[in-house]
Amino acid sequence: MLVILTERQLLSPQHVCQGCLMADQSGQPRWHDGRLMCGRALGKGGGPANQYECQMGFRVANID
Repeated sequence: MLVILTERQLLSPQHVCQGCLMADQSGQPRWHDGRLMCGRALGKGGGPANQYECQMGFRVANID
């Protein structure tokens, strides 16, 4: 499940990404094969990342 992290709360990407030009046609983040395509991975190297920074500057986390 993808969430948007802020200092004080977790937000649903549905509320944040709908207005983003980088979102897919349904207003969701571009998530494909375990990677956020509209952002960059935060953290170290080769495996799947848990946190990303989207093109708009939000921190996105993939939590199970």
